[in-house]
Amino acid sequence: MPVIAQTSAPRVPWGLLLALLALVGIILLPEQTGLPLAGQRMLAILAFAVIVWISESVSYEVSAIMILALMAFLLGSAPTLSDPDKLIGTKDALSMALGGFANSALALVASALFIAAAMTQTGLDKRIALLTLSKVGASTHRVLLGAIVVTILLSFIVPSATARVACVVPIMMGVIAAFGVDKRSALAGGIMILVAQATSIWNVGIQTSAAQNLLTAGFMHKLLGESVTWTDWLIAGAPWSLLMSAVLYWVILRVMPPETDRIEGGKEAVRKALAELGPMTFDERKLLITVLTLLGFWATEGKLHSFDTASTTLVGLAVLLMPGLGVMSWKQAQPRIPWGTVIVFGVGISLGSAVLTTGAGTWLAKLLVTYLGMEGLSPFWVFAVLGLFLILIHLGFASATALTSAMLPIMIALLLQLGGDINPLGMSMLLGYVVSFGFLLPINAPQNMVCIGTETFTARQFLRTGIWLTLVGYLLMLVFALTWWRWLGWI
Repeated sequence: MPVIAQTSAPRVPWGLLLALLALVGIILLPEQTGLPLAGQRMLAILAFAVIVWISESVSYEVSAIMILALMAFLLGSAPTLSDPDKLIGTKDALSMALGGFANSALALVASALFIAAAMTQTGLDKRIALLTLSKVGASTHRVLLGAIVVTILLSFIVPSATARVACVVPIMMGVIAAFGVDKRSALAGGIMILVAQATSIWNVGIQTSAAQNLLTAGFMHKLLGESVTWTDWLIAGAPWSLLMSAVLYWVILRVMPPETDRIEGGKEAVRKALAELGPMTFDERKLLITVLTLLGFWATEGKLHSFDTASTTLVGLAVLLMPGLGVMSWKQAQPRIPWGTVIVFGVGISLGSAVLTTGAGTWLAKLLVTYLGMEGLSPFWVFAVLGLFLILIHLGFASATALTSAMLPIMIALLLQLGGDINPLGMSMLLGYVVSFGFLLPINAPQNMVCIGTETFTARQFLRTGIWLTLVGYLLMLVFALTWWRWLGWI
């Protein structure tokens, strides 16, 4: 008699189940004063997105498709804000859901991912890292400083935090191996924690260094009608990142002091790896020239020309892909591009924009202003309260991009609701800085997860450094809010 295989019933992840319950619960709530039905349904979709993202019950790519479907049908069956007797319709609702894919910030993110792929394709990022490390001495202190300098340099030319870390980690593991120390040593753990934390620190200082910054710029342009230039972002954020780099160096030496001050072999290993690369190839030279040219255009936007960052980056990408002139073909680039990131980014912009266009953001902002007692607060205290809120809620998010998608549109609506002396554009940029505070838990940023995957440190060791960086970083931002950023007119 044949044995019939028993198949277990499919299990719905608890996070997805909770998200669906929150979605239905908010939809079934009684009508709220001042909140249109479309806005109430948009808040339900937002709650669904936040819970799914925090719980990671489904992948970000799958959640993005779910959000698109929910927006198409839940908003499509809701009345328009201008005429309660007329439904929005699924066609118009789907157009709203896909609106983020027409945002210039998405073009910039996609182009940045291609440039990061070109870096790994040619090996230019590895050469720059090895060249930098070859110039430092053999002392452990100099190796730590060298790792910070490598992170800073790559932050300018590799517009992807994950790509930068993926390049630096193998190199630093090679240095650790050359030192002949155990990978669970304080030296090995300190180096890897430093790489992860330095990446987060410089995600603040450079606009093109992280996807969440580009998403912030996209929301500024979409919701405020204006944005900040690459140079404006750098002038405001880089001084903070420089000071925090010094703090990071001090924290690593105090929390995870290296077992020895000098170990022979590390510098020679780096030089050997550099020699194995051979002379710089023609493709590397072309890529370097292209990236430096882009940096020049980014830095002079609004001063020497009026070309926006996304447009100039697209031109650079076209050059890199051009047959005969470029450094890679479409076939070579395609498998290196995380297409899911592009989808999530576009849906994130759509989600945030729809929160405001349906009236949900304004209604929620009024509620928060009243509940938090923010009416009449000075711009400094508004930044202090909202910044602390973003730092705390980031503990639940594994993606700064997801956090930006969910929270920044509400923050912008709240700033517009408060009015007064607040500069919504400048304050939005500064709150965008706080989104990069992924210092506490390894799960709070992809670069953290890449580094902890080396098994050189524990989550507890990461937390010990992260507490100091979070406290000092937040206090330093408050000092900047009272001084540098106020002098620049952003607060």
